[in-house]
Amino acid sequence: MKSLVGLLLLLPTSVVASVLPTDFFTNSMILAPLTRGGNLPFRRLCCDFGCKVSMGEMIFARYLLQNDPVERARLRRSSNEQCFGVQIATNDAEEGVAAMKLAREAGADFVDLNCGCPINEATRRGLGSALLRNPKKLGNLVERMTRGAPDIPLTVKVRLGTSDNCINVLDVADHVTAAGAAALTIHGRSAMERYSSAADWEKIEEVTNAVGSRIKVIGNGDIVSYAEGQRRIATSGVDGVMVGRGALESPWIFDENGWEPDAAQRVNIYRRLAVYMKEHFGDDARGKRMASYFLPWHFEFLCRHRPGKVSLQDRLSEFDDMPPLESLLACKNPAAHKRIADILWESGADTDAKSSLFEFAESKIFSDIQNNQYTPTNPLAELANIPKEDKKVRKRKAPKPKRTQDEIDIVRAERKAKREAAGITDFKHDDGKRRS
Repeated sequence: MKSLVGLLLLLPTSVVASVLPTDFFTNSMILAPLTRGGNLPFRRLCCDFGCKVSMGEMIFARYLLQNDPVERARLRRSSNEQCFGVQIATNDAEEGVAAMKLAREAGADFVDLNCGCPINEATRRGLGSALLRNPKKLGNLVERMTRGAPDIPLTVKVRLGTSDNCINVLDVADHVTAAGAAALTIHGRSAMERYSSAADWEKIEEVTNAVGSRIKVIGNGDIVSYAEGQRRIATSGVDGVMVGRGALESPWIFDENGWEPDAAQRVNIYRRLAVYMKEHFGDDARGKRMASYFLPWHFEFLCRHRPGKVSLQDRLSEFDDMPPLESLLACKNPAAHKRIADILWESGADTDAKSSLFEFAESKIFSDIQNNQYTPTNPLAELANIPKEDKKVRKRKAPKPKRTQDEIDIVRAERKAKREAAGITDFKHDDGKRRS
């Protein structure tokens, strides 16, 4: 007997897109689903600064249905998230429908299908950007998911294509729109490009002109300020923009007034993130261990913030003659990030945090860290905000030195003496030959 979900998928209903909360998706700046960075405390921080639409980390639908605790935790919503979306990775309609219903039960306002993730962990399973290889098949997947869960708006996030030689976003957009998706988010790079070049907003505009009258289109790529986001909306015709790394570097990017905090104010913001992590993970040794996976990592992006920054592509530049506190907050060395996180966690008030950080910024320890001249071995890979894919190399044992003939004769003599002592007089080797 087919499951209820399976029967729903077979119903000959017309494909009608579920309605998104229009007020939230018009002229909006949406927080992207960020691997590791999209944790609940960080989303809560972004919402403090005006983020109205936020999304959690990508969830593998299959693991969610297997009740994996990590994936289920990603369904949690902060109390100040006005419009919350859950992004799932799947290539199976029945699996996707079941995951959508779990997301709705957990309080999600919409579900997003990931069709842009470039990491091998996803693509080797036929997930993420691998779905872009066959637009017709992708359209069929979206159609079956929208039919199976008609009361849950389904959005789709894509890239321009799998590579520069296969830019098929227009075809993908047409199939996804016809399939009944509620919105389409376009990341202006191919999967192969990841984050190594500037986003192609001309291509995003081209797609918007083609399907924008039938579906809401969200543009994604290289948004560094609220003003930049509004400019992209005005010039490209998209309904809204999605920000990822721009938010990781400047969580206050959602402030409509374009507020630019100074170093002391940024310390207050960073400490607030630490407080939110305490409240989420627990203010004890176990909570600190869990938060230590996230809080120091966030400074890999927060350290890239520069007042008046106009492009994410200048993220690796250094500035001389900074005041001590600015110099500390701009340091790229993970050793500094860990110490900053520890100070923020241990400080009972903003003034304590600033005092301790300023003291550390002028210490010999920090001077030694700076003189270490740490530089990432692969900076662009770090900026991708995705899990590392380094394959483990199996270490082979070093070959033993070859024995000389004299050493071989000695070993044979020792073995013969042992056999004679054990009363073994007729000994055969594996080749069946008798040897003395």
